[in-house]
Amino acid sequence: MALLIGIALALAVSLLVGWAAGFDRDRCFYPVVLMVVASYYALFAVMGGSAHALILESMAMMVFVAASLIGFRFSLWLVAAALAGHGIFDFFHAGLIANPGVPAWWPTFCGGYDVMAGAYLAWLLSRSGGQSRRVT
Repeated sequence: MALLIGIALALAVSLLVGWAAGFDRDRCFYPVVLMVVASYYALFAVMGGSAHALILESMAMMVFVAASLIGFRFSLWLVAAALAGHGIFDFFHAGLIANPGVPAWWPTFCGGYDVMAGAYLAWLLSRSGGQSRRVT
């Protein structure tokens, strides 16, 4: 159920906030989404009171923040790949980093969200050829 809710929420945000409200006309929309989703595990580490998890989560977060910044500057395809990559990271997260603050349902929810958001951005990019007023 968490997976389906994550997928549905990604579509809702992409369609209602991104498309209908026009936020995706600005190329910073999806890079900011990537930075936000990448920050949640650090928040959970703080909530769980684990300094060790916070250090590891911050290191992982910096990879996605860097991808967001580089992708914003050079190619939104990198942002689409990093969103999907964060979704894959979500599915393996518990085996990589012990973070006591992460809700049990979060990795599945966030994984669904991230993969769908990355797929939606990739679809927009492929459809526009980089020339559309959206995501240019």
